[in-house]
Amino acid sequence: MLHTVSGSRTVVETQLAAYRYMLRARLLDEKFAALYRAGKIHGGVFLGRGQEALSAAIGISLKKSDVFAPLIRDAAGRLAFGEPIIDAVRTYLGSALGPMRGRDGNVHRGRPQEGYLPMISHLGAMVSVVNGILFARRMKGITGIVGAACLGEGATSTGAFHESLNQAAVEKLPLVLIVANNQFAYSTPTSSQFACADLANKATGYGVEAHALDGTDFSDCLETVGSAVARARAGHGPQLVVASLLRLCGHGEHDDAGYILPEQKNSPMGRDCLKVAEDWLQKNKLADPAQFAVWRSEAIREIEEAVAQAQREPAPDPYEEKWSALSSEHLNELRES
Repeated sequence: MLHTVSGSRTVVETQLAAYRYMLRARLLDEKFAALYRAGKIHGGVFLGRGQEALSAAIGISLKKSDVFAPLIRDAAGRLAFGEPIIDAVRTYLGSALGPMRGRDGNVHRGRPQEGYLPMISHLGAMVSVVNGILFARRMKGITGIVGAACLGEGATSTGAFHESLNQAAVEKLPLVLIVANNQFAYSTPTSSQFACADLANKATGYGVEAHALDGTDFSDCLETVGSAVARARAGHGPQLVVASLLRLCGHGEHDDAGYILPEQKNSPMGRDCLKVAEDWLQKNKLADPAQFAVWRSEAIREIEEAVAQAQREPAPDPYEEKWSALSSEHLNELRES
């Protein structure tokens, strides 16, 4: 079962937990990249390097009863929301025991009944799905919940973004829309995506509240995302959060990111959020290099054990697999019972 850490930890405990999710996500991504280069993974591998602070802040700010729609670079948020590492590994390695039963590729995984949504697309499609779930819960009289949907800056150019954010604003849904402005929609720079000075400025046109933050700043991410989630939960309607950062890798492992300019990499936006978090924790005397080494060792061991387990598990058997949607199969089982 998924579980979250929100609501029961002190501020310091939350900060330490968020860092550990960032670290685990970074190491998990690196393992997937190595397996991809070794020919052990089919399909794409998409790393969240440089976006872990923002992602972890999202997952750790949510409660178990909330809804979370992550994207391809949200390994940290997935872990913080409660995804077991074995779920991610089984999906990437095509195990029939994974949450998608080895049917779907890599990042399109989730457990919808637990509020953790499998991704349909990067391009705004998940916002309307989250809206629909929030509507359904409202109709059932369920209150005090939040729906978080993640986007890249490129998705803000789509009709799906406009329609769903406009709908959420009119209906005052408790939606938190997180935009990771990593400066490139694949290889298309922001200058070719939008003309406004800041994506947060778009919030005014929709009548929603906006929050801008430095996506490389560990503390800023936790505070700003946490505040946006709290305001949505308190009935202040949709919240648009825009984080400025730089993707510190290609769009996927197949992409060398040659279009990212050296001056961008060397700018403050090009800082490694994991290193920034470590420096912040040390400065505030919350952790030291020895503790970081222990956490790294523990994460590596957990990841290696999960990989070894998934590699021993069977792939789907096309001759025995029930090729129905999971929801359809569940409905059939209910009818038969």
